[in-house]
Amino acid sequence: MTWRNSIRISDVVSQFIGGDKSLRVLLIVPESSEGEGVPRSALSSFGDRGRCSLVPSRSPLSPHNGWEELDGTACLDVYCGPFLPDLGVGSAYLFQLFYESFDESFEGRWIVSEKADYEGTWKHSKSDGHEDYGLLVSEQARKYAIVKELEEPVALKDGTVLQFEVRLQNGLECGGAYLKYLRPQEAGWTPKGFNNESPFTIMFGPDKCGSTNKVHFILQHKNPKTGKFVEHHLKYPPSVPFDKNSHVYTAILKPDNELKILIDGEEKKKANLLSSDDFEPALIPPKTIPDHDDKKPEDWDERAKIPDPDAVKPDDWDEDAPMEIEDEEAVKPEGWLDDEPAETDDPEATKPEDWDDEEDGEWEAPKVDNPKCEAAPGCGEWKRPMKRNPAYKGKWSAPLIDNPNYKGIWKPQEIDNPEYFELDKPNIEPIDAIGIEIWTMQDGILFDNILISTDEKVAESYRLETWKPKYDVEKEKQKAEDAGAGFKDGLSGLQVMFSSTNSNKLNKAAAVPFSHPMPLLLQKKIFDVLYRIADIPFLKPHQIKIIDVIEKAEKQPTVTIGVLVSTVVVFATVIVRLLFGSKKKPQRQVSAPSASKTKSAETVGNDSPGTNGTNEEKEENVKVDDASAPRARKSRRET
Repeated sequence: MTWRNSIRISDVVSQFIGGDKSLRVLLIVPESSEGEGVPRSALSSFGDRGRCSLVPSRSPLSPHNGWEELDGTACLDVYCGPFLPDLGVGSAYLFQLFYESFDESFEGRWIVSEKADYEGTWKHSKSDGHEDYGLLVSEQARKYAIVKELEEPVALKDGTVLQFEVRLQNGLECGGAYLKYLRPQEAGWTPKGFNNESPFTIMFGPDKCGSTNKVHFILQHKNPKTGKFVEHHLKYPPSVPFDKNSHVYTAILKPDNELKILIDGEEKKKANLLSSDDFEPALIPPKTIPDHDDKKPEDWDERAKIPDPDAVKPDDWDEDAPMEIEDEEAVKPEGWLDDEPAETDDPEATKPEDWDDEEDGEWEAPKVDNPKCEAAPGCGEWKRPMKRNPAYKGKWSAPLIDNPNYKGIWKPQEIDNPEYFELDKPNIEPIDAIGIEIWTMQDGILFDNILISTDEKVAESYRLETWKPKYDVEKEKQKAEDAGAGFKDGLSGLQVMFSSTNSNKLNKAAAVPFSHPMPLLLQKKIFDVLYRIADIPFLKPHQIKIIDVIEKAEKQPTVTIGVLVSTVVVFATVIVRLLFGSKKKPQRQVSAPSASKTKSAETVGNDSPGTNGTNEEKEENVKVDDASAPRARKSRRET
């Protein structure tokens, strides 16, 4: 829709008054508008039917006399200034093809699908924390479908911009939040029958579920040879922002077949619509394809290596020799208690009062380590450990040699692709409607400010006017919440690590107030001290957890003081307990290893010196686990 110089400005305005409110037009008016122009009083006589939001001063036209803001049924941007040679006087240029702000209810303007599967309820709702309205996905685990018909089909040409906002107010674990730009209804769909099969030109927006985390850009392109539409998916698309803030998604169809994907105004992906490196499958099919009727010859040998037919197994090759044999040089340790079991019944255990012999079986006391084995090298029957058999060679097979009949990996011959075509620019189908068709497990998805424009600056102006103020508020709120959560997580992590009678002191430390950010130099010194504390030997069992908490604090410096105070309190507590002792009963030493464990221990001692420390650490871990684990009931049925 473009008015040329031959049309009087008054005619333009008269046509425009009855236009769609979603239109945005730049009208060039000369400084002296006598006769040709429209009196200022006439322009202002549109009434109080809605105020326009104008292209900001960043517009290329800003060095001139600026913009006049008008009231009107539609948004009419009027430039009153000197003659511009690049834009004809009296011309009206269409910048905005479609815009939906959802300031008013969608009912009566958007059509909800009547398909049985789509039971989700759409709502006209405010964005959380704002006075701005949007289109809300209100229920979990539902399918949703809704469509908005355009006044007339829109051709997606060079410079077309598709943009919309979406806010995942409850996050997005599994679901979509994308738009479908639908082909004209002649393609075989109706608004009330809108579903996932309805033909679209472009599908664009976030989708996340399981391993899928991407901002889709899918183009359905018609093959001029076959007349079939093929879906072409953008390769390596950007990921979906993980937070719950408002985000604006922009797709720009640039000249030279270039596509740009922006998130929050920042370029995340650049691609070429005709490049096989950027789309799967490529828009232009390959020139040749494998001949499906071609068959591999029966005598075709694909083996690069074959067993040597002249090779003979050596006479001394024993295929039956075992991999391991007993170590004949091993000697039973002195003091080994052959007649003592490694475990005995717990003498202090008593049969529970609610034990039912008929249901639970005959009660048996739980087993404990045999105290007689604590001072002995081992208990029970002693057996020699196993060692590797030096005579073991395994199954003999002939060595491989080059195959003299090798022809390579067979592939069918290439033939001309009947679906191949050449193309300088994609034949992108016009769009007749905008639809949202999703299946999501989360509610709280809010769509807003859907725009189709012919100018990137118009899209930028909407980002700055409608999205940026909301995002800044949400970002500040998120920072405050993250700081509070990080502070609490840091302290609770320390409390879990060091459970002690001094928990009240730790809680008091958590309440220490602070109001100013810590200087960077002091902050660095503090973290150096904290990491040194984590390296102290007697804190070794807790080192991983301590470092995890310190790293959290380092990423969120506002919680540094709280973490520091808490660490000092806990550190002091550990020192006091070390100095004055503990009432805790010493843990019982682990019992002597079983026969199988003894075998492996002795084998390691003979063959792999230096690994004993690892075995001792494992025994110490077993010792701790046994001391803390509850004793379970045992019955003969379980054995």
